[in-house]
This record gives sequence, C-alpha cells and structure tokens, in this order.
Amino acid sequence: MRVLLVEDEKLLAKEVIGYLEEGQTICDWEADYKGASEQIAVNQYDFILLDLGLPDGDGISLLDEIKAHQEQSITIILTARSDIKDRVLGLERGADDYLSKPFSLLELKARMQAILRRKSGWNKEEIKLGDFVLDLGSRTVTHKNEEISLTNKEFSLLHFLLIHPNRVINRFQLAEHIWGDHVEDDYQSNYIDVHIKNIRKKLGRYASVDWLETVRGVGYKVKT
Repeated sequence: MRVLLVEDEKLLAKEVIGYLEEGQTICDWEADYKGASEQIAVNQYDFILLDLGLPDGDGISLLDEIKAHQEQSITIILTARSDIKDRVLGLERGADDYLSKPFSLLELKARMQAILRRKSGWNKEEIKLGDFVLDLGSRTVTHKNEEISLTNKEFSLLHFLLIHPNRVINRFQLAEHIWGDHVEDDYQSNYIDVHIKNIRKKLGRYASVDWLETVRGVGYKVKT
C-alpha cells in the first residue's frame, strides 16, 4: 500500500511515517501545497492523509486536484481546525473521513482499514477470492486452510491487485508499490512479470487463477 502524507509538522510526520512503514506501507511525505500538488499529479496512491493548514496554501483546494488525478485514492483529512464548516466542506469536496489533531496513530490505522474494507466490500483482515484467502494480519495466503508459500513481494503484488479489482494496473505502478520512489532502474525488465508468473504457478497448483489476467502491453488486473 502506498500513502502520501501532506503535513507541515515535521515531528508528527515522522511519527506517522514510522508507524505506517512498520506495516509494510510505502510513505511519501510533502510539507507544503506545491510539493503535494506535484506528487498528486504524477504518482498514484492508495491513501492521501491531508493536513488543511499548509504554509503555502489551503489543503481544501488540493481536494480538487486529488479528484482529478487520484480517482481510486482514499483521502483522510488531518486537521487542528475546530470549525465544523471546514470539516463538512472537506467531506463535500471528496474527502472520505477526517481526524482531529491530536489523534492516536492506532485510530488513524483503524480508520484507514475501516474505509478500505467498506470500499472494497471485504470483511476484517481477510480478502477472499474463491477458495483463496489472504490474511492481511499474518500476511499469508491459504487455499481451503492449506497455506501457500509466497515471498513478501509476491504477497504485496497480489494484495495490491486484489484491492483494485477489475482495474488494470500497469507494470510501473506495481514496481512503485514494491520499491516506492526507489524503483529499480531496470524496472521495465521482466521483474514484475516473473513475480506474477510465480504467483500464478504457486496458486495454480490448488485451483484455477484465470481471474489474474494479463493486459498485453500494459500490465495486469484481477477480474472478479
């Protein structure tokens, strides 16, 4: 999962990033409006955590850019503003939720998981597709209770595809999900294809994986 944190409080940003990265999350951080705008225009995110009080602009205005460039992202407003009008305006402009500062990191994670489950239509910590079950807590995949051995990168790729069902994910997006901003120089090689091939081979020993489709010349998608 990839997250953009837009927050000008350096100490808070470090705490949030440190906490989220413990859970296999890739975090990008911008402390101002300009930097956030650039990231939103060129990268794709699962979550955007948006502070409203930025030094060079109002975070509310970024919601229009998020809507234009980040159709699949989930936005949570982080705000110290007490005026309910700002919160309502943020939700009306497309934000999915808001947290008032100061907030608990546990609550932030719980809010993110709850929104993701609600939007994806999946329950708790499990994602099911046929008889395959991904347990997000233990990061394991099972078929009829028999565990299938996947590497960490294979699990991350499969999870990323499953939380974006029926959407074509290109190879660059998949590479970014694994390596973040440190995408390997040769990401255009067959690295992603090899990982997908291994996933198909390992899962295919138990049942058909026709739902994991190749979109020729572009990338992959999970058809549900």
